[in-house]
Amino acid sequence: MKVTRPMFAVATAAAAALMLTGCGSDGGTEKSVPATATGSLEHLAAEVKCTPDMQTDADELRQALCENADGKFILLTFATDRGQREWINGAKDYGGHYLVGRKWIAVGEETSTVTALRGTLGGDIEEGTDHSAHEPSEGATHSGH
Repeated sequence: MKVTRPMFAVATAAAAALMLTGCGSDGGTEKSVPATATGSLEHLAAEVKCTPDMQTDADELRQALCENADGKFILLTFATDRGQREWINGAKDYGGHYLVGRKWIAVGEETSTVTALRGTLGGDIEEGTDHSAHEPSEGATHSGH
């Protein structure tokens, strides 16, 4: 069968419609994620309805403790993308739950906290390294010399 321009246009439109609708929608069980928020630490804190308790206020990094109905978290803003990536790469070695946006991070005590914050701020969730899985095996003991 020869593909004509009208058939090509219809096929292209159908493919575009499938991509825009998500093709295999989960029936609305997952809450949609808004566009990633931007702005100052104070602006981000206001978006999630917390009063920031400033801990660090430097040119390259601003950090505040926050608490709202979703839980306790730390909100950080960065002067540069590189500074942000270096910070999170080091922090993830200590475990934790991170909501990452452009030049900001929210660190939650619980996965549920960063998941709830994501519903307002957007961003991507990243998890730190879980060191609890590296406990000694059952037969391993210390000899005590």
